[in-house]
This record gives sequence, C-alpha cells and structure tokens, in this order.
Amino acid sequence: MSVLDVIKLRKSVRAYDKEKQVSNEDLLKIMESARLAPSAKNVQEWKFMVVKDKKVLKDLVPACKDQKFVADCSCLIVACSNETEYVMTCGQAAYVVDLSIAVTHMSLVAAELGIGSCWLGAFYEDRVKGLLNIPSEYRVVALLTLGYPAGRPLSQIVTTNRKELKEIVCYDKWSF
Repeated sequence: MSVLDVIKLRKSVRAYDKEKQVSNEDLLKIMESARLAPSAKNVQEWKFMVVKDKKVLKDLVPACKDQKFVADCSCLIVACSNETEYVMTCGQAAYVVDLSIAVTHMSLVAAELGIGSCWLGAFYEDRVKGLLNIPSEYRVVALLTLGYPAGRPLSQIVTTNRKELKEIVCYDKWSF
C-alpha cells in the first residue's frame, strides 16, 4: 500500500466498536510514528499521554464538548508540549506545527493498521489538563481517538466530498 493509499484510507471515525481494543503492539507502532516525526530544530518538544481507562475516557466527554464517542474509543492520545516559546522565522509557534505533524503520522499509521482515528481540536484545554493532572506549563494541542470503526472496516467507510485540486492549488503566483 502506498503512502497516498493510506492517506485516502484515513477517515475521521466517530463511532467505535466497544468490544475490539487496539493491541499494545499496534499502539506501540502508532506511538513510534510520532517519535519519528520531524520537529523544528529537532527539539522533539512533545509529550504524549495514552488514556485507556474507560472511566477516565467517560469523564473526558464533557471536556471534549460532549462528544460521546470519546468514551467509546479504545484509547485517546493527548498531544502536549511545554516548549512553547520557540517561534519559527515564518511567525508560527513551532510546537503547534510539530505536534500536528506527529498526530498526522499517528493517524496515518493507525489507518494503515485498519484502526480508525479522529483528531479533536474541540475540547476545553483547562478541563482536560485538570482531569489528567497535566502540569500547568504544558499546552494540550490535540487529542486523537483511536479504535476500530463500529459496523464496518475503515476501508468501507465512505469519504466525504473533498474539494478539487483546482480549487485549492495555484502555481507560481496567487490566482484563485
């Protein structure tokens, strides 16, 4: 399977099979993909918390804007950083970009393994930090649910419409 095939396979899954859990072996592959992600100046400022405890997942639902599927996932990855001062020359905070790359790596490896994921930005950081005892000097950038899709395999989930390339790409100078 090519990288592009895996990208096409990845979907945002919001309904999980409560009985089928992600194996520790597969979880380690997913976490290894985050470890190998590039980061600005190779700082690797990330920390990842893996939440598997069903009670904790249920307690996190209100902190995740009542997205009920959070309680049903096999595990949740909390992507954090405490090195928030470095701003790249382009003006962007490096830690947000770096963690985004790492979370993307995780979602793609999960897809390759037939595991669904959903990237969450809809959460209340202060509540997540409080529930998980994350120190105040850390920022929570993203949450990633992982689990096997309910009802059918990832490969059979229909992708929502995507814009055509001509709508999002121009060449040499701005021409939209």
